[in-house]
Amino acid sequence: MSCNCSKCRRESSSGNNKNRCNGCICDQLRDLRRGTEVDVFLSGGQILEDVVFKRFDHNNCCAFFNDPETEPGSTLIVDCQKIDAIRIEAD
Repeated sequence: MSCNCSKCRRESSSGNNKNRCNGCICDQLRDLRRGTEVDVFLSGGQILEDVVFKRFDHNNCCAFFNDPETEPGSTLIVDCQKIDAIRIEAD
């Protein structure tokens, strides 16, 4: 017999959402440390250089970055499935 309480439904649905953010880059972003500087290569050919990783939302596949050089204080929000590659800056 399975539980159908609201807590179990939330846990089940969040697990399903995690699986919908598929791909190498989405997997890398799940484990990327906040504050890591990266270059992001988008599917359309655009490159976001020297952006700082803020967080990854596995519920909607959004990756959040800051661009302290070009647009200080702004946040870039990118669908992880639209990213072809990321370059992690060496420490």
